[in-house]
Amino acid sequence: MKAVSGRTRSAHVIRIASLPLAAAGALALLSLSACKNDSAAVSADKTQSPWPEVSWPLAQDPALEKRVTDLLAQMSVEEKVGQLVQGDIASITPEDVRKYRLGSILAGGNSDPDGRYDASPAEWLALADAFYEASMDTSGGGKAIPIIFGIDAVHGQSNIVGATLFPHNIGLGATRNPELMRRIGQITAVETRTTGMEWAFAPTVAVPQDDRWGRTYEGYSESPDVVASFAGAVVEGLQGKVGDPDFLDSSRVIVSVKHFLGDGGTTDGKDQGDTRISEAELARIHGAGYPPAVAAGAQSVMASFNSFNGEKMHGNRALLTDVLKGRMQFGGFIVGDWNGHGQITGCSNEDCPATINAGLDMAMAPDSWKGFYESTLAAVKAGTIPMERLDDAVARILRVKFRLGLFEAGKPSARALGGKFELLGAPEHRAVARQAVRESLVLLKNQGGVLPLDPRKTILVAGDGANDVGKQSGGWTLNWQGTGTKRSDYPNADTIFEGIQQQAQAAGGKAVLAVDGKYTQKPDVAVVVFGEDPYAEFQGDIAHLLYKPGNDSDLELIKRLKADGIPVVAVFISGRPLWVNREINASDAFVAAWLPGSEGAGIADVLLRKADGSVAHDFKGKLSFSWPRTANQYRNNVGQEGYDPLFAFDYGLTYADNGDLAPLPEESGVSGEQAASGVYFQRGEPAPGLSLSLQAGDGQPEKVTSVPAALDGGTLTVRGVDHQAQEDARRFVWSGAGNASAVVATDTAIDLSRESNGDVMLVMTLKADALPEGDIWLGVGCGENCAARVPLRDALAALPRGQWSRVGVPLKCFAAAGADVAKLDRLWRLETAAAADISLSRLALGAQNEADHIVQCPVK
Repeated sequence: MKAVSGRTRSAHVIRIASLPLAAAGALALLSLSACKNDSAAVSADKTQSPWPEVSWPLAQDPALEKRVTDLLAQMSVEEKVGQLVQGDIASITPEDVRKYRLGSILAGGNSDPDGRYDASPAEWLALADAFYEASMDTSGGGKAIPIIFGIDAVHGQSNIVGATLFPHNIGLGATRNPELMRRIGQITAVETRTTGMEWAFAPTVAVPQDDRWGRTYEGYSESPDVVASFAGAVVEGLQGKVGDPDFLDSSRVIVSVKHFLGDGGTTDGKDQGDTRISEAELARIHGAGYPPAVAAGAQSVMASFNSFNGEKMHGNRALLTDVLKGRMQFGGFIVGDWNGHGQITGCSNEDCPATINAGLDMAMAPDSWKGFYESTLAAVKAGTIPMERLDDAVARILRVKFRLGLFEAGKPSARALGGKFELLGAPEHRAVARQAVRESLVLLKNQGGVLPLDPRKTILVAGDGANDVGKQSGGWTLNWQGTGTKRSDYPNADTIFEGIQQQAQAAGGKAVLAVDGKYTQKPDVAVVVFGEDPYAEFQGDIAHLLYKPGNDSDLELIKRLKADGIPVVAVFISGRPLWVNREINASDAFVAAWLPGSEGAGIADVLLRKADGSVAHDFKGKLSFSWPRTANQYRNNVGQEGYDPLFAFDYGLTYADNGDLAPLPEESGVSGEQAASGVYFQRGEPAPGLSLSLQAGDGQPEKVTSVPAALDGGTLTVRGVDHQAQEDARRFVWSGAGNASAVVATDTAIDLSRESNGDVMLVMTLKADALPEGDIWLGVGCGENCAARVPLRDALAALPRGQWSRVGVPLKCFAAAGADVAKLDRLWRLETAAAADISLSRLALGAQNEADHIVQCPVK
């Protein structure tokens, strides 16, 4: 089928902007035809197209168009190309912006002032000022065009210490409250503006269909109806409503509706994978949020990493240009995702004219911006990128900057909200977040009516999530993965324990914190808070929905308290529904709390009665994702044939309901040992499917099946050593008699290409007792005659001798050194010919802040 041009208007235009949100959502789901599953083409016949037409709500503005046209006419080709490039603050300086006249910067998940995740709000604002002033400096020539600063403000301005942290989208979806979403968007915009940014990379309108996906919690629901009902409200909350005086004023930010398109539908549940469905399904399910968002005046849309039927979205002209800009009449600009253009066939991170020709207007080239700028400039001069396409992209960006008032705004600190840091975590903002927590909680079980609890009693609060703001907030919190933070990083927050403690004390009762559940005086009831540790993006991809495979510590805690005759209320923290039948059976009450954010006290509001015995706040939350019957039921979504979950979409008890639940089956459906995603070695053993070997020179690897073990001649030996438990690590000793390696390998090659696109680390928890006099190398392998290695001695020499430390090596270092990271079969090879003594406790993928020391890629 031929692609629709989008130039001829149909007589039947769907004017979503003038309809109620529910009607807009319904219209967004129209699906009038289907294409073959193996076709990525877009229907050209408008009478048969599954894509609704949308009426862009901003009327033609002659004065605005004149400003854009006049400025374009004065700009050099170099300046125009600069507007198309967005660099990351970890890889770009104000001087770079001044020289190359770039149009945008971003702060990625691990990018912060001076590389510190806990940088102060004032440091963020000063950085924003410096980049703005560089963009307006014409002393070296060029036009003064204000830069626009984007950031992942995905559940509040969540990168900044002290900001209000709202529940992640999965929890917000359970509220079924679009007006609450509008208020959350408005608060997020205000707190983002205080620190100098004008652009939030939100909202995510993905419709996750496979709960193994590591970004499931970024979706409001598996139901396209719920997502469609929220999309317009969130856009209006962040940007203001078109036609209102505060639309895109100094208290608002522009949005990036993301990720266009099909990010939640990959066939294997993996982030950045391939969504292999019909065009009609793509439009009906995954396209549901875009018509209401565009109709609300969304100023930018972010292209997705995923493919649609084999074609990467960053290069899909039929969908980016013909559907989004044509059929939907989107009048903003399309921005890329983190080096997503580099995944297009024939492209690299530094060179990809195809993405601009496909319809991308601004490339997110975080660490590749300079190469991308130079190659794009060359492509324009060679005619590979037509001047008409360049001018269209630049004009779209300039229109947004003019609409936002950036040319008149002055530097960020001089704007209306710049530096008003008292607005970060302001009481009225936290009150809205607390309301969101209350309304997001879903009650799955309430045996014998154990809830609500009497606040005048003694309440034991246990579990590793009881007093941890980082855990209850999840990923995208102060850093990309949300890990490695401390309590003092959250000055405007309450843990779940603190919320219960405050209300119990006020009523004359007592709350006692004991993470391990141990007590000296028997409590009347226990609240056990447990669940997933923080993660983001592909580092959260899992193989099945079994909660903590191989680790029953939370279940054992619940059972121990129950055995003591203590009623147990389980509060489950998670970014997706998981198979927890055993934990549900062991508990008297079970609450799905999702990832509530900074306002842990919102949970106490619902769990505890008032002192007079009346209900303070009832449960309102309804499942926006179906709860699995088995750990393998990860693609069972409402409306599908054969739909049979444990708890159905829209399930959620209130205090008026009978909350008794018959015992659930305790067979998970998962057979055999299962590996945790991205963990290759821990507790003294390689992960399932992997092996540990010793290798002399380039000889055959000798698998280690038990310890101690050694190569012939004793060149390299391995034995058990203690780290956190008895022999939970391995000690490798090289004699210095010849070259030898310790190797962790897999029989089935692993594709780590997506993990190598950014700052993902291979993190080793190790202890160096004796370093070699000569070189020591860390390498990977990728089949016959395919390998790469980086020098490790300097990094090891910087560590405290004899102490356990975490050393991170960026995966991109191996790619740069020549490894084919799409087919790695040797995941870790530690090699030296000199005498050395090094112990390994854990080997896994991780984020920058999970390493104590980061190895720098060698300069070629």
